[in-house]
Amino acid sequence: MIGWFRAAICAGLVLAGSSALSETTYTILDYDDLEGWSEDDHAAALKVFQNTCMAFDAPDWRSLCAAAGDFEDPKMFFELLFKPVLIEDGQDGLFTGYFEPELDGSLSPSARFRFPVYRMPREARQQSVWLSRREIETSDVMKGRGLEIAWVDDPVELFFLQIQGSGRIKLPNGKYVRVGYGGANGQPYRSIGVELVRRGIYNSHQVSAQVIKNWVRRNPVDGLELLRHNDSYVFFREVSQVPAHKGPLGAMNRSITTMRSVAVDPKFTPLGAPVWLEKDGENPLRRLMIAQDTGAAIKGAQRADVFFGTGDDAGKAAGKLKDPGRMIVLLPIQRAYAMLPEAIL
Repeated sequence: MIGWFRAAICAGLVLAGSSALSETTYTILDYDDLEGWSEDDHAAALKVFQNTCMAFDAPDWRSLCAAAGDFEDPKMFFELLFKPVLIEDGQDGLFTGYFEPELDGSLSPSARFRFPVYRMPREARQQSVWLSRREIETSDVMKGRGLEIAWVDDPVELFFLQIQGSGRIKLPNGKYVRVGYGGANGQPYRSIGVELVRRGIYNSHQVSAQVIKNWVRRNPVDGLELLRHNDSYVFFREVSQVPAHKGPLGAMNRSITTMRSVAVDPKFTPLGAPVWLEKDGENPLRRLMIAQDTGAAIKGAQRADVFFGTGDDAGKAAGKLKDPGRMIVLLPIQRAYAMLPEAIL
């Protein structure tokens, strides 16, 4: 890393700007500074870029989108029309993963499928704070109103679907229903992992999503009570416009792509922009991805969440990711140089 930083300083291409919390710096790099750039599959990244680039309003971005189909060499498309810009806000890089859960369910209740996936009721939309999870699940307030999208067979998977905010339900006939975030009850989120530690059941370093799931399944009665410790409750909407073979909708209202889409902080990274990830850790990753999503916990210039796909395997892989590294944003050339101080120009 010393090499690229020294080169940027020598070239005079570092711009410092002020923000409310810390200084933000912009460093223009060359493609030779991107470790592993030449070895990536640029065609795969270009395809993902084209999936959302038509959503840009700015003329420079729209021109790049229109030109994307004219290049036989995808790598040349990025190198000729974009400049790599390292945006930093004083915080170390941190990369985590997320996924789309897949649950087994049915469009009608049965002895197996007993746990409803609800749409948001009208009165909940009209109030900033509505009933708690316990009140929703143990009263008749939701009954007989046709608010059920489907019923699933596992309350803990439904709980984690609410945490994730979207997912896919596999029906007995092999078809799928995809659901997305439809609202919440406005109650505060309370961690059930922290509650397990408070009760002395586990130490903090032992708690993970899988550990929580296993404990709830081994203790079905106490497990339901544990889940109701969290007053927050998420409702869903059916996302029928997305085919089952495609990824879920991201923040740009387009399907996101496994291991090519990332969630970013749009305060620093434009949604739809290509980003080059250099993730370190146990399984290093050097890859061109597209910033197509956001997340409540994704805050900062060097913070990103990698989309791992759908299902249990994706969830396990995503849950293991918590690594350092750096992220470089590819910006239209004129936009990148417009960040430089007038003295340099």
